[in-house]
Amino acid sequence: MSTDRIRVVTTAPQEAQASTPPDGPSGHRPSRLPSLTGLRFPAAFMVFVFHASLPLPLVRLIADDKVEQRFGWAVGPSGAFGVTFFFVLSGFVLTWSAPGNDTAPSFWRRRFVKILPNYVVAWILAMVLYAAATPVLPALGALFMFQVWTPYFSEHLPVNPPSWSLAVEAVFYLVFPLLLAGIRSIPTDRLKYWITGTMAAVFVTPLVTYYLVPAGPHVMPGTDGTSPVHYWFAYIMPLPRVLDFALGILVARAVMLNRWRNIGMVWSGVLLAAGYVACYHVPYLYAQRAMCLIPAVTLIAAAAMADQKGGFTLFRSRAMVWLGNVSFAFYLLHFIVLAWFRKMLGVELYGTGTSLAILAGEAVVTLLASWALYSLVEGPLTRRFSRARHGG
Repeated sequence: MSTDRIRVVTTAPQEAQASTPPDGPSGHRPSRLPSLTGLRFPAAFMVFVFHASLPLPLVRLIADDKVEQRFGWAVGPSGAFGVTFFFVLSGFVLTWSAPGNDTAPSFWRRRFVKILPNYVVAWILAMVLYAAATPVLPALGALFMFQVWTPYFSEHLPVNPPSWSLAVEAVFYLVFPLLLAGIRSIPTDRLKYWITGTMAAVFVTPLVTYYLVPAGPHVMPGTDGTSPVHYWFAYIMPLPRVLDFALGILVARAVMLNRWRNIGMVWSGVLLAAGYVACYHVPYLYAQRAMCLIPAVTLIAAAAMADQKGGFTLFRSRAMVWLGNVSFAFYLLHFIVLAWFRKMLGVELYGTGTSLAILAGEAVVTLLASWALYSLVEGPLTRRFSRARHGG
């Protein structure tokens, strides 16, 4: 199916701006989904808290080993939850805002104009503030988004570690026109089978990884013996993670075509909590992705449907929408702030209360820096390239 007639409006992707697609339902569909915008910040903050809990000299603040371990245990699943939520949300929002009369090159141009300037600014800041000693090849690999194609930590998490997920998103954007065209061709009554099959494939991925992928000689500390190679294959490598993105596309289509059985935001929140708890009782690779998937899907769909009906949610207030708008910058900058604070403070570790106060300060600084990056770079460039050029 041709990819040269696919439209995706990207004026403000966080706000899920959209027009009703020609093949969608005839009923009213809002052009904005503020609750999905608002939900972005809690997801980004979950990743912030996870990275702040890591027992690494680069970010650690807490002197008491037991408190540090309990902190890490309590927020251990949060990073994976945030990343999986973003991957599914990306497919959902781009599908919601795809009316069908734009070219694929135009879509690619606008998406990369949105992510690359922020990405490069964050890379430069990391290199200047704390990562100057990074070897040349891993540093350049991170700059050009090649870091996710190697199974070794020193290569796929260099310079600004959270940026690996943007390299995965870049692959999503490259394949989105083909995925959307293919998924649009699925008969409406078959969507449920595709959704179920895609979820099943995500759940099978760790099993395939454990039994068929060579583990290598090393194991990751703090896990159940999972190797870095297994972690990379099941969690970081773009090809398996395309399933998360495709699931977002499929669920968006189901919601748009009135084929989604909504459980509501309250029950989605309960499911989210249950999935979080389940992470402590399953093998490591399942906790990193599979336990997060269904709660992310149900919550995203429920929030979209609540906005569609004009219903109340906690996430559509002006403050939450603003936080959602700066969440991309917050995600890119948070580890840089954590590492920079640690460098400025020297090697001293602190008591629990002092550490929490410093952590709160780091969050505030990250938020202010994110506001600046959004206002000065991301926002102006996104507005400048928000309209598709004729001819792509």
